[in-house]
Amino acid sequence: MAAPKRGRSASAQSKPGRSLALILIAIVALTGGMFLSGNKTPRLGIDLAGGTSITLKAKADQGSAVNKANMDTAVDIMNRRVNGLGVSEAEVQTQGTDNIIVNIPKGTNSKEAQQQVGTTAKLYFRPVLASQPSVGATQSPSPSASPSGSSKPSTSPSASSSPKEKASSSSGSSTASPKASATSQGRAVTDALKAGSTPTPSTSASGSSKASATPSATPSASSGAGATAAKLQAQYAALDCTKPAERAKVGGAAKPGEPTIACGQIHKVWYKYVLGPAAVDGTEVKKAQAVFDTQGASGWQVQMTFSSSGAKKFADITGELAKNQSPQNEFGIVLDGEVVSSPFVQSAITGGQAEISGSFTQQDAQSLANMLSYGALPLSFQEQSVTTVTAALGGEQLHAGLLAGAIGLALVVIYLVAYYRGLSVVAMASLVVSAILTYVIMSLLGPAIGFALNLPAVCGAIVAIGITADSFIVYFERIRDEIREGRSLRPAVERAWPRARRTVLVSDFVSFLAAAVLFIVTVGKVQGFAFTLGLTTLLDVVVVFLFTKPLMTLLARRKFFANGHKWSGLDPQSLGAKPPLRRTRRPAGPAAGPVDPKEA
Repeated sequence: MAAPKRGRSASAQSKPGRSLALILIAIVALTGGMFLSGNKTPRLGIDLAGGTSITLKAKADQGSAVNKANMDTAVDIMNRRVNGLGVSEAEVQTQGTDNIIVNIPKGTNSKEAQQQVGTTAKLYFRPVLASQPSVGATQSPSPSASPSGSSKPSTSPSASSSPKEKASSSSGSSTASPKASATSQGRAVTDALKAGSTPTPSTSASGSSKASATPSATPSASSGAGATAAKLQAQYAALDCTKPAERAKVGGAAKPGEPTIACGQIHKVWYKYVLGPAAVDGTEVKKAQAVFDTQGASGWQVQMTFSSSGAKKFADITGELAKNQSPQNEFGIVLDGEVVSSPFVQSAITGGQAEISGSFTQQDAQSLANMLSYGALPLSFQEQSVTTVTAALGGEQLHAGLLAGAIGLALVVIYLVAYYRGLSVVAMASLVVSAILTYVIMSLLGPAIGFALNLPAVCGAIVAIGITADSFIVYFERIRDEIREGRSLRPAVERAWPRARRTVLVSDFVSFLAAAVLFIVTVGKVQGFAFTLGLTTLLDVVVVFLFTKPLMTLLARRKFFANGHKWSGLDPQSLGAKPPLRRTRRPAGPAAGPVDPKEA
């Protein structure tokens, strides 16, 4: 029974090259992926890369008070918005009872994140009564007409598959439709506001569009509506949306059930709008996502899915708008008082799904979908201060931390060389492999999950040096114990491994468990320390199993180590080894005299 066991052991010992080849392939593959992805260095947090710190002050909104519950909800939504844009290591936390501090590191999409963190995201779908490019207050109202070479987004049912509907949804402003005169547009606005409904045109023989509405208000109500219409017309005529101060005065204060004027930037051109009462609330949007139209010419789109009640409202308003002429066949998507898109419709959009298409860039589409998906903030926020954080202080701290790590690593190497001599080569090679894997994986995790290296994470990596070195020491001491028992090196390496393996696994499990608990119960930068500590602990197990043990098996076959050279660190004499364990034959017994033939 012993012979087969020895055979299996010899077979296992003769193939350490497989493990070394496996970890080498893993290193090459990960390094290749790092270079191919273009991320040759780990992403840095705000303390190392610099960034922006924003202070927001909460204000009570209609029906919402500034309290802990609403502040916590706002922090959660801001976090999800920033993470949805792929910004790593952003910190959102409350300060006091009504302030929120947002720290956004410099990097991809950081500017978009700054714009979105404090955006309330009150979204409404309002019918467009009038619109025109805003080039000054002296221009008289005219129909919505895009500048040459540009087109407004269009909206089409996402479930539609007929070629005709696809062509109409992607044709933008090139769709042939009669243009309303400025006078008729003004009458349409007035009539619509008086009637309290979306105007429905009746086309005359000459082709001009006139709006008609069924009066449903009492004379006194009509008089009030007329005054409101006159006021809006005056504001609309004087509005210049190219001026930030004027844009800040319009749109946001209007209630959902009231008409309003608003500004919106469509393809880098500012438009001004007269909008009817909100037909659909943004809370009716269940899901929104940015997708690229690979089958048509629409490019980037935002696909929306409505709730059941929202689907009915959206079908009703699009059905009414489809009967009108431009621009009253458009609806404005109004976000925090600003028109972010004004697509036109050609037929009722049913089924609860719609897509907004036009000349969106990927960034524009993802930004709009992000705010629609994560909902509105329960409070309004006023920007108190915006501070640029430089990386100078973090750079100094990083330099000091790296210096401390280098000193610690040098002390570990000196100890290994002085105490373990030749075995220190195995330890240092294993540390190098662990460092390469840690660096490459951190670089890949930046774009993959948003991991960013901050100062606490650097501390976690430095602490991991001790954890990794401890695993080597455990194994080396087990091998030395076997040699002290009188065994030669090759069997000592194999017999020491099971006991060392158990100790290493238990030790690393405790370290990983501590890192996991710390990651779960903490927030902010401390999570960076916990994540790095857990990652390096897992890599320690990989390196010990796939590199340290196979390398030790190969070196045990070399005469320098096998013969116990005094600089190998495995000299039996210096270790106080016992004589070799060998079986001795028992004597046959005392010499006996001649055997009596009778006894034989």
